[in-house]
Amino acid sequence: MATASDSVDLVGDDVAANLARAALLAALMGAFAFVSFPNPLNPAVPVTAQVLGVFLAGIFLGPAWGGFAMALYLLAGVLGAPVFSGGAAGLGQLFGPTGGYLLSYPVAAALIGALIHGTDGLVDPEGASLARLVGAMAAGVVVIYGFGVPVYWYYLDTSLVAAVVGAGLAFVPAEAVKVAAAVGIVRSDEISAT
Repeated sequence: MATASDSVDLVGDDVAANLARAALLAALMGAFAFVSFPNPLNPAVPVTAQVLGVFLAGIFLGPAWGGFAMALYLLAGVLGAPVFSGGAAGLGQLFGPTGGYLLSYPVAAALIGALIHGTDGLVDPEGASLARLVGAMAAGVVVIYGFGVPVYWYYLDTSLVAAVVGAGLAFVPAEAVKVAAAVGIVRSDEISAT
């Protein structure tokens, strides 16, 4: 008895497309790590465009695939790809002063995706209200700092107030610019259509 296998899909089209999108966002995160400059308020922790990548992953891929894209990014860095800030790589990056920020990225992207898309499936992010977009990204920033600041505080043995100010509040203006950039990217189709 012969079995026909020409109509069997090993991986569905949706899964393949989402996997490709997640890989693209993970690669974009690696590129964003090279967009880096010292923060005048705290030169020890650089300002990078990576948080913009976290925003875009959650907004465009949703909670599951956005979180997966950021986990894929971390895996690439741990395996030796120079995708962390300043071209760094390796497992040791997750166990240093900025490791908490890195570890927060999958969680933050998943949260942003859940707040924008809900749990019933993906929606068109262009249809999300400005308040919903900004609120989701603000929640993501809280997660990133919630992971990042305590780890920074632990490794640099500074006061908690100094850690919150130097590794959190000093970056709020940069995060506001990234939020504005993400909103601009999401709304760019609407702007060009008018």
